[in-house]
Amino acid sequence: MGEFYGFFDFENPTNDQFDAASGGKDNFRTAGKVTSHIYLGDSPFSVYAHVYDFRDYGYNAREQDQILGLGYRTTFANGLWFKPFLGAARVQSDGYTGMNGFMAGWVAGYDFTATGQNFSVTNWHEQTFGRDDDYLNQNYVNGKAGSVGTNGAVSLWWHPIDLITTGIQYRYADEKLGTPDNYQNAMIYTVKLNLL
Repeated sequence: MGEFYGFFDFENPTNDQFDAASGGKDNFRTAGKVTSHIYLGDSPFSVYAHVYDFRDYGYNAREQDQILGLGYRTTFANGLWFKPFLGAARVQSDGYTGMNGFMAGWVAGYDFTATGQNFSVTNWHEQTFGRDDDYLNQNYVNGKAGSVGTNGAVSLWWHPIDLITTGIQYRYADEKLGTPDNYQNAMIYTVKLNLL
């Protein structure tokens, strides 16, 4: 028994591979992620694995992060759920391939009803630490990143019908996404079709 989650997105799909007007900031890129919890029998413990793959076609750059470790699942009667994990990290990229420290994180959420509608608040968070110096020197633009990196989002979702979920996310990252010494954030508006 287990759980699987994944996504694949196209970033700036109407732009050239190298977008000259933005100096490369708005290049055509792709990103995909698959995560899984394979539960150990009837226990709340799991083997946790995830793969994240990013490609920037204008710079012909790629990075794939691979995490393998242990997870846990707990659900409370009030609608709160929490799934932490801890794993060893490996990376394959143009600049560095090999073990790259560790990642700890969680996915958490709270499901609730208001004004007769179904909502949820969720948070995914990843904390990388103990990353390799060669990776930090070679895979970041304009300097070396710190050994600890932060990545995640806090979201409010509305579920008007089973087929559709829409929401707003506050996306955050620090010492990640190829940028050292620069806290990054964004607001993301999403409409999802729930096909399964």
